[in-house]
Amino acid sequence: MRVSEERGKKRVTIDQGEYYATRGNEIISTLLGSCVACCLWDPVSRTMGMNHFLLANRRFSKAMPVIVSEAGRYGIQAMELLINEMLKLGANRYLLKAKVFGGGNVLNLPDNQTPFAAVGDINGRFVREFLDNENIPILASNLGGTTGRVIHFDGDDFSVYMKRIAKASQLSVAMEEKRYFEDQVRRRARAEAESKAHDDADSNVHIW
Repeated sequence: MRVSEERGKKRVTIDQGEYYATRGNEIISTLLGSCVACCLWDPVSRTMGMNHFLLANRRFSKAMPVIVSEAGRYGIQAMELLINEMLKLGANRYLLKAKVFGGGNVLNLPDNQTPFAAVGDINGRFVREFLDNENIPILASNLGGTTGRVIHFDGDDFSVYMKRIAKASQLSVAMEEKRYFEDQVRRRARAEAESKAHDDADSNVHIW
């Protein structure tokens, strides 16, 4: 997370796995490839926030709702962390509105070539499913495609300014996200293995 000044206002730039919420008249920015950013705001309390997340899983099922998948659990956590931070600042969950962006296939690979190739689509599906389940209306969206995006969420009137990134910058964004994706998959595989080992140890009962 980086803080700077833009047109006399505080600007906070978030990266993968981060989120930020505020009641100030600020700008929240991020750079997206396959990742998704959800911009939320409560127009009454004027609380706003944004997250930047990527669902990482070794395999995805196109038939299964993403929200109930293993990857969906981590997406739900990313959304709840942002929402809970906004609630602490005075937002009303029932007044929240959303704008969502990202989820591009920035490597432009066929879905069956690598799990990472499908991540953009999976992220877009997840955020729509989550917001629909939570009855949070999506007032604007720009998801999918094959290009990355820079977005700026402005606290003046909760507008989002979006610019597609140039091809020259896109490959570096895609490769950084791919590294992040693979690192998250490894971390979760280790966590699953440790949890299974712990469960096996707990089930090993000796009676004498």
